[in-house]
This record gives sequence, structure tokens and C-alpha cells, in this order.
Amino acid sequence: MLTPLLRGTTALVCLSLAVPATAQDTDPGFLGTLILTGGKRDLSFGTALSRTVVGEEEIRDRQASTVAQLIDSVPGVTLVNGTTPQGSGINIRGFGANTTFGSDQKIAVQIDGASVGSEELYRIGTQLFTDPLLYRDVEVLRGTIGSFAYGSGIVGGVVRLETKAAWDFTGGVPGFGGSQTFEFSSNGNGTVSSTNLAWMPMERAEFLLNYTWRDQDDLEAGDGTTIGNSAFETPSFLAKGKFTFGQDEAHSLSLSHSQTVADDKDVPYDQFITTADAFGRVDRVTDTRQTVLEYRFNPVSDLIDLRANLSYADQDVASDYIPGSSPLEGTPGFRGILGLADADHRYETTKLTVNNQALFDTGAVSHDMVAGFELQRRERADQPSAPGGTDERFAVFVVNEMTLGHVTITPALRYERSGIESAVDLAGAPNTHDEDALMGGLALAYDFGDGMSVFGSAAYTVGLPIIDDLGISETAQRRIGISEKSHTFELGAEYTGSDVFAQGDTFTIRGNLYETELWDITSYTVAGSMSTELDRVESRGFEIEASYGMASGFYVDVAGHLGEGTEFNPDGTDSIWRNSPADRAQLTLGRKWDETLDLSWEMVHAADRRDALGADLSDSTVHNLRATWKPEAQGWLDQTEVRFGIENVFDADYVGHLSSPSRKAPGRTFKVSLTKSF
Repeated sequence: MLTPLLRGTTALVCLSLAVPATAQDTDPGFLGTLILTGGKRDLSFGTALSRTVVGEEEIRDRQASTVAQLIDSVPGVTLVNGTTPQGSGINIRGFGANTTFGSDQKIAVQIDGASVGSEELYRIGTQLFTDPLLYRDVEVLRGTIGSFAYGSGIVGGVVRLETKAAWDFTGGVPGFGGSQTFEFSSNGNGTVSSTNLAWMPMERAEFLLNYTWRDQDDLEAGDGTTIGNSAFETPSFLAKGKFTFGQDEAHSLSLSHSQTVADDKDVPYDQFITTADAFGRVDRVTDTRQTVLEYRFNPVSDLIDLRANLSYADQDVASDYIPGSSPLEGTPGFRGILGLADADHRYETTKLTVNNQALFDTGAVSHDMVAGFELQRRERADQPSAPGGTDERFAVFVVNEMTLGHVTITPALRYERSGIESAVDLAGAPNTHDEDALMGGLALAYDFGDGMSVFGSAAYTVGLPIIDDLGISETAQRRIGISEKSHTFELGAEYTGSDVFAQGDTFTIRGNLYETELWDITSYTVAGSMSTELDRVESRGFEIEASYGMASGFYVDVAGHLGEGTEFNPDGTDSIWRNSPADRAQLTLGRKWDETLDLSWEMVHAADRRDALGADLSDSTVHNLRATWKPEAQGWLDQTEVRFGIENVFDADYVGHLSSPSRKAPGRTFKVSLTKSF
């Protein structure tokens, strides 16, 4: 079924072979090789994972307003419904945010290990409500094979965010450090102030405070029209500390707390659109906070690297309906409207994850094994539009990377048991439901030893029922006895090397095919129906990432995705999978002059696009220019960074893929930022 895609991949493959290169990192249980290359992005090669890391340098260069806006440059990732934290959502390989909810439970989002942004709130975004400048990096794992240490039912992938630490500013040396960033964007008169204060009183203790304030008026589209409902003001706060102690500094204890708040007055209830509709307007306060306590024991032993992560995520979305703002006020159907628009949603998630990484040999086989368990309790307030209750889960998992010569075999298993309970009596229907499932995958890789390797994987996962699945309707009763299931197969190859085309150059390229099938569906209905579920969904695609860097400082980065999806109805008919990502190619040409100056030109072309209503959109091409200057000077310019960017240089007028037809993409935007470190 992947064969038709091969014809479409030829152009991307040829383009990437003519260019790209980058840096890499590792992921627990799927260890790779660190390769430093010349481009902007940290590409993780040497693993079977489809993994991309957006590092702190790129976070600053992109000057994004939201995390969703930051990672939409990753292959297969779609930013749904704009650049506001309240309305935007993240879709990976066709799963995640959609045209109804900000989440469909098929991607996972974690901040320092805390699970966030996973509630199905009608016409409200992914609830990944935070600021990009709080983070040192954002990691995107695509597909299922890398998800078994993070959750069940994950089809699209995992987004993992790691907050900044004092070490980033002091370099591990006792004393004070920090930075101050000011940023301005012309479109919407956006302003940002971000302050970091770091202190290490001694080598074994470090503390960090961050306060970021971001303000933006309504944006303008490429045709000069105002994009309604695109203004926001979000203060964010981060406090983090870490203590290291014991013999050989084997023990460490860290505590982090982050919070973002927005107080929006007289805005449409529906965050996906630009003007109020039948749901009217609301005053809405969105408050999201995460607290994480982590203990690590890492003695001088290959068998022990123990982490215990205790997290608490509290997310509160409180709305007050503005009387007279709905045209349906006074009609019989208005009660349902009011139930949505006057709801106070609150959901609290407490989670404990304990795992250990062990390195050992059994004969000729080397093992890198991560094993652990997870306890989670989610509590949700009861509202007419989102039933309340509790969701308790227990899981155990193991991922074992086994290497024998050039061959690496990585089996992964996860067993999870869940119990959900309604907050109210369901009048004869079951108030509780218990279920468990075993899921897992197998990844294979062969390293030819000359920089070339091939890999493949197969993964199976089960989406256990959630609180929303409890109910008294016939549809709810039918769904509660079904768990969604999916399998994903991937096949790919990669190459990395130096002195490939010229002396001192670096070249890295990775391409992979994937195919996913989802069945026993409970979260998607047939088009036009509220109660008849799809029979199954099939999606397939090709992803490519590559980078090339020369000794002169010239570099080229490439990222692309080609794909297609089909949704099958119970009557045997089928149609295009409504949430599948667009075909997309991204090319960046740049030049670095040591660490002083970095100039780049980014071109993004998207085809096979649709809006939220399923209507076809024309192809779009957007050009972005960026410059980073780090002057080598004494005085006030010492440790100063100046960034300048122009997004949508030619003022293209277009609607983003899967976005509401009324929510156009921002037009030309000039951005400038000044960062002073001390």
C-alpha cells in the first residue's frame, strides 16, 4: 500500500541528496550516536525512532508565539487553527488536534514529565498553554514505536518539553547568571519580555527563576484583513531548583513549577473561529500549571540509573457567558449552548513514573534496557459539556536495546490497567469501567559501518476508555466496551558522514516510510453523523530530514512529508481521511560566520491541503528570512544576541491546512529581539 507514495517521493529525495546536515541526541532505550553538523536542527539519527529535537537556539531563532507554532516545521506535524495558545492544536501524522477537539488522545504532551493538554473540550485547543521561552528544547517523537515509556493509545506521537535550568546560564560554575530578552513583532504589535535569573551558591545547588510576558493584538492576513480572535496576553512563570548530594554526587533532587495564565474578555466561545457564532461570546480565564519533583540515583554502576518523577498538572479553563451574545438565546436549544459557554473546566493529573536504565552484556549481546512503572490519577470537574470523574491507571513498561555486531534489536512492551468512574450517577448505566491491555513493538536496525544504516519497526497500541466514554446513551454504552487499536509499520534508511562532497563538510540524511491502521474506532464518526463510528482509518506517508554543512559555514536543511489517508465507513464506502497532514517540503539555505553571524532563507511549500470543513485549498508557498548576530565586543555588547526575522516575506494570503476557513494565516511580519546574558 506504500507503493503509490514512492513516485511522489522522488523529488524530495533528489533535493535532499543535493544538500543537508545537523546534530543529534539520544532517547532512553533507543540510543544513537551524537553527530554534530552544520545546520540549525538537532536530527536524531542512529536510532529506529522518527525523532526531531528543536533546540534552544532554534527556539530563539524562530521567535514563535506558541509551542504549536514552533514545531509545525517538523515533518508530519500540522499546526491546526492558528497561532494563539487558546485555539491552536498539534496534529501529528493525522492524529491529535482535529476540527472538533484540541485532542483525540492519540498524541501525548509532557512538560518535564507531567502529562498535559489531553482533555476533549469542544472547540477549545490542545490546552498546551505555555510559552516557548520557558524551554531549553522540544522533542517530537512521531508514530507509536517510541511511545511505550510515555503512554498507551499513542498513534500520532509524543511531544516532550524540557524547561530551562540554572546550569544553562552559569555553566555549572557557582555564582549568578541569567539573561534578559526583549522581542517585538510588527504584525499585531506583539511584545515579549523574558527574564531568567540563575544562582548556584555551590556546585551542588542551583536555582532558576523565569518570568515571561507576551502580548499580541489581532493579526492581519496577507490580504490586509484582520484575523479576529487572534489577540492574547499571557504571563508565564517558571521556578526550578536542583540539589546534588551523596558520594560521587550520585543523588540529585530537582523541583520545577511552571504556570501560564490568560484572562480573555469578550471573546468567542469557539476558539477555532474568528468571530462569535451561535455559541456566543465569553469571558474566559485559562490557568495551567505544572509541578514536578524528580529524584535521580546514578552511582558509578552501569546497572543503575534510577529516576523517580512525581508530577502534578492542574489545568483550569473557566468561562462566563456574556448575556445576549448568542443569536439562539431564548430558544429551546439555548440550554445546550449555555452548558458549553458557561462551563468551568478543571482537570488535575497526578502521576508517578519510576524507571531504571541498565547497561550490561549477556555473552556477545550488549543491552541498554529501560524498565519502569507508572501510576496516574486524573480528576475532572463535572460540567454539562464534559462529564466529570476520575481516571486511574497503572502501567509497567520495558524497552531493551540489544546490539550484536552490526545488528540492533529493540523490543518494547507496555502493560496498562485503567479504571474510570463517573462523578455523577448515570441512572442505570455503569458508573465505572475497568480495562487492561498489553501492547508493544519491535525495532530492527542494521549498521553497515560506513555511516549507512537501515531500520524498520512494527508497533501495536491500545487506547483504553476515558472519562468521556461513560454515559447513558446507546452510543456511549456501545463504545465503552470497545478499545481503539492500531498498528504502525515503518521502514527507512539513513546516512551520515563527513568529507562527503568537499573537505570539512558534513552530510546527514534520513528517510522513512510509515503505514498506520486504526480500528475498533470510538473517537471518529462517519461524516454527517453524531453516533455512527468509522469502520477504520488507514494512513501512510514518507518523511525526510536532511542537512548539509560546509567548512565555509554554508548549510542547507531539508524537511518534508508526503502522505495520504483513507477513512472507511461501515457501509463499505470510503473517503479521504479528514485529518491527514498536507504534503509539505521545507528548504533552508543559510550561512554562518563562526559564532558571530547566521543568515538563513527558509522556503515552505504545502500541497494537497484542506480546511476544517474539508474544502480543498490551493497550494501555498511561504518564505521566511532570519538573521542572528552575536557581536564579538566588549562593554554592553558583550554576551549580546540580536535576532531579526521576516515571516511570510511576500505577504502570501492563505488558510492553513485543517484550519477554519475564516482563520487565515498571518501576513508579512517583521520580528526583532535583543538578548543580553550576564
